[in-house]
Order: sequence, then C-alpha cells, then structure tokens
Amino acid sequence: EVQLVESGGGLVQPGGSLRLSCAASGFTFSSSAMSWVRQAPGKGREWVSAISAGGYTTYADSVKGRFTISRDNAKNMLYLHMSSLKTDDTAVYYCANGRSLVAALSFGTWGQGTEVNVSS
Repeated sequence: EVQLVESGGGLVQPGGSLRLSCAASGFTFSSSAMSWVRQAPGKGREWVSAISAGGYTTYADSVKGRFTISRDNAKNMLYLHMSSLKTDDTAVYYCANGRSLVAALSFGTWGQGTEVNVSS
C-alpha cells in the first residue's frame, strides 16, 4: 500500500517559517520525482514545487525564493522549507508522487495533508 504522511504544519505569523515533512512508503521513493501540492480553502489543488530523483528542483513563481524542496532518499523523506510566509500561503499541503500536478493526480494516492495557517 502506498502511503504518504505529511507533517509539520501549524499556525504561523506572516514572515515566519515552517518546515514540512513527508514520509513515503509503498513505492520506490529514490527513483521517483516528488512534488508538493497545496489546496487553499475553497480552492483547487495548486502545484508548489517538485524535485527529481536526482535532486533537480523547480518552483511555482509564487513561492520561488521563499521555499526550498529537498529529499533524503535513505530515509524516504521529502521536505519543504518555507520562509517569509504570506497569508496567501495558507493551505493544506500535500506531498505527491510525480513532477507535476497532473502526474500526481495520475498516481492517485494522497496523504491526509498538513495544514499551514499564516495569520496574524
């Protein structure tokens, strides 16, 4: 069974930082591109960032320069380091298998997500 377990979210003030984690199992993590996807209240899912199996990273324009995606293949872990957080970053954050939202949707398995609430 594929499992994706996100953690690390919480309430943070604008300008603050958070580190999200994703524990993956049930597939060959080390050879898989991975993404972070988020869903703001009342909105659809939005692709945030991706990292290839070899460590190449890409970011949505809205987070570039503020977020950093990373992975630890030995631990089957994916991370998202977020800084300079804005209220628009408020969302439930999901890790996903694939380099894009379309790929993640095709993969089909989602974790419970972790909620990030950026508010004063």
